[in-house]
Amino acid sequence: MTQPWRWFLESPGQDLLDLELGCLERMLPDIFGYYLLQVGMPGSFCRMVQISRVRHHVLLTDVAAGEGDPLQAIAEPSQLPIATDSIDVVILPHTLDFAREPHQVLREAERVLIPEGRLILFGFNPWSLWGLWRTLRSSGAGMPASGNAISPFRVRDWLSVLGFDLEQQEPLMFRPPLGYGGLMRRLVFLDRVGRILWPAFAGAYALRAVKRVSTLTPIRPSWSVRPRVIAGRAAEPTTRSARGV
Repeated sequence: MTQPWRWFLESPGQDLLDLELGCLERMLPDIFGYYLLQVGMPGSFCRMVQISRVRHHVLLTDVAAGEGDPLQAIAEPSQLPIATDSIDVVILPHTLDFAREPHQVLREAERVLIPEGRLILFGFNPWSLWGLWRTLRSSGAGMPASGNAISPFRVRDWLSVLGFDLEQQEPLMFRPPLGYGGLMRRLVFLDRVGRILWPAFAGAYALRAVKRVSTLTPIRPSWSVRPRVIAGRAAEPTTRSARGV
């Protein structure tokens, strides 16, 4: 399995992908603009992005895009060949999980986004059954062997430092990462229960944040001179009279 995204083509990756596509469908409809940039994950994610109201879609990836995918370019996520302040929406589907410099990837996303632009990202949660399973088993039940698995709390801290405000967060996948599609479907009730009882231990998560840019309001200086007041008596002239010389 040379590309991590291929893991999402069968269980348990396909089951997680279904949840993420549903989440993306909820996060996209109220976002408008001219340019949407997706970094990584060709295929199903690209087709779900088509529901957005953003006019132009661009995919940056290191593999050939599938049929029907948007305009594609090959680039390194930590060095985006995109002009500063030019993108309305950036989508990072597990991009941080497999990036060599995940923090730099976020910096690049912040750079290319316009003020009030939106960032949507998906990631694995290391503090979950999925994270424990991956730690205890080198193969991780077929889970991608490489990756960072950065917790949502840490990502939120990074976003805050970069000037983002968190708008939405969704926990995703409370079923164990089993490679049996039928069994995964029978355990779907755990997703409903987990969202209520232990949301912090979801196997994956989605975040939507907005790029805030603080503007400085110039304060107009006041050049008026206040009259000098001497308490107790009227002001006297400072020039001596000739009589008193």
